Parts: sequence; structure tokens; C-alpha cells
Amino acid sequence: MKKLTLILFLFCSGAVLAQEEFKVNITDALALKTLNVSYEHYVTEQTSVGVSALFNFENESSDFRYNEDQMFTPFVRHYFSTQSTWNLFGELFFAYNKGDEETVVNNIPVSEDYSDGALGLAIGYKYISSGGFTVDVHGGLGRNLFSKDSPTIVPRVGVNIGFQFQ
Repeated sequence: MKKLTLILFLFCSGAVLAQEEFKVNITDALALKTLNVSYEHYVTEQTSVGVSALFNFENESSDFRYNEDQMFTPFVRHYFSTQSTWNLFGELFFAYNKGDEETVVNNIPVSEDYSDGALGLAIGYKYISSGGFTVDVHGGLGRNLFSKDSPTIVPRVGVNIGFQFQ
């Protein structure tokens, strides 16, 4: 965790003069008791890089919850136009995720911890107001690559609200 914090700090401190954005996934916070925060740095007018961090506080006995207890997701976005208020984007992401997956061994449910990395694609639409307020709606899927104990599919969906600044 200390390494991730250091990497995130170095990434943020190197981006002093460029357009930046902090945001929170509001649907995860309200519907699923999950905190999902993101930072996005614009490299050019049509390209950005960023990182998201997801922390799941929902009980495992809930009817619906993310499989992942924690997920850290670096991403690259390409915006398909330079229109200032509404813009369609595509995203490539890698999600390092941790959690526990329930399996059945000899008719007995067993919970096993896992950590894995998923490579995936997402698409979305972003609104940017003249004052810097942002809303983006996105959806996508990734596939876990390294562990047989992890879920195969990792979702990347939500509605983010945030603020853009220079």
C-alpha cells in the first residue's frame, strides 16, 4: 500500500501545469457501499491517463456486491473529439484486484482469497461544465489473467462526478 501511495504521489506531483481532475463514482457510493475515487491527468487535449481506487465496504452476505474487496486501476483514455462540453471516450485499463471467491469443495462452500490483474476496455461519455464540474458515465469489462481462483470478469461501470482544474 505504501508503494502505491508513493507512486500516486509522484504521478500527481509531476503533473503541476496540466489539466487535472478528481472524481468520485457516485453510483458505487450510494447503491453499493463502495468508495471508488479517481484522478485523471490530461496529456493532450484528446488523451488522458489516470488511476482509480475502489474499496468495497458492502457485507459479503449482501444480495449484490462487487467480488473485489479492493481494486487499483490505472487507465488511458482517448477522447474522440475536442468539443468542450460533451465528449465520447474509449478507455484501456489494467485492474489489480483483491478479494475472496467462494468455491465448492466436496459439497462444502470454501472461501479463498485471491489477487489478480485484469486487462480491459471501457467506453463512456463525459460532460464538462464551463466552471470545471464534470460528469462521466462509463461501462466496460476486463478479464483476469493470472489466477484460477479469481472471478473471470471484472466490471468497470459507473457515474462519476468530479471537478477539473489546472
